[in-house]
Amino acid sequence: MLPALIVIGAFLFVSMLSSIRVLREYERAIVFRLGRAKHKALGPGPVLLLPWGIDRATVVDTRTKVIQIPQQEVITRDNISIGVDAVVYADVGSPMDAILRVEQYMPATLQLAATTLRSIIGRMELDEVLAKRQEINDEVRTILDQRTEQWGVEITAVEIKDISLPVEMKRAMARQAEAERERRAKVIMSEGELQAAEKLTQAARLIGSEPAALQLRLYQTLVEVSGEANSTIVMPVPIELLTGGQSTGNAGQIVANATAALAANQAKQLSPGSQQAEIDRLKRELEAVTKK
Repeated sequence: MLPALIVIGAFLFVSMLSSIRVLREYERAIVFRLGRAKHKALGPGPVLLLPWGIDRATVVDTRTKVIQIPQQEVITRDNISIGVDAVVYADVGSPMDAILRVEQYMPATLQLAATTLRSIIGRMELDEVLAKRQEINDEVRTILDQRTEQWGVEITAVEIKDISLPVEMKRAMARQAEAERERRAKVIMSEGELQAAEKLTQAARLIGSEPAALQLRLYQTLVEVSGEANSTIVMPVPIELLTGGQSTGNAGQIVANATAALAANQAKQLSPGSQQAEIDRLKRELEAVTKK
């Protein structure tokens, strides 16, 4: 009799030990007692279950899940076929609903996310899809959160990972971008020419109001040109300096000689210093003639 009692006691002790489960911090247990779920989830920590199959527990992980949506072939509103893949971040807010309201909450959430993503992108044009990624993410997350709330699943974020375009569409978009760049360059160039013309008009009016400004500008240009090698300098002489009968003729002859001399110096490839010396000599001759 005593050995039988010892065996029965050992069996009961082992059964009690096997009915104790320890749940981690992020785990919750939904206990079914004779097929009926208890009113609240148990855990974390040690949980005592009735042995011999009376209590059966289903453990739910409450950590955030990363749901990878495989690439979806979608036809946009302007009849362009694209491939879109995204990722959904979800966590279990109510373990009871996640077990009792839906058969498998993770595959159900994945299928719903893929269907919602195709539906939203299908009613948008390609340019809108490429330019409004954040709006698409927010709209998909809002719709998913409303639908999965009854399953006890909370959608924290939805992010589109990649949008695949056909090769022909990539080439067309590259040509469009190049044409747009050329258009902007031409517009900027034309605007620059317009502004330059306006400034030149203002400068012409200012110089026209002060005749001495034109002569000063001429001298400044000669100084800039004379500093360069192998340059031809044409020096205009005001006709007012050429006064008097004989003096006028002499001045005309000197101007002709000066032109010929400058051309000869240019042909001989004289240095800028020699050319400047020749110009100074011709100036002195012109001043001597005009003084007479």
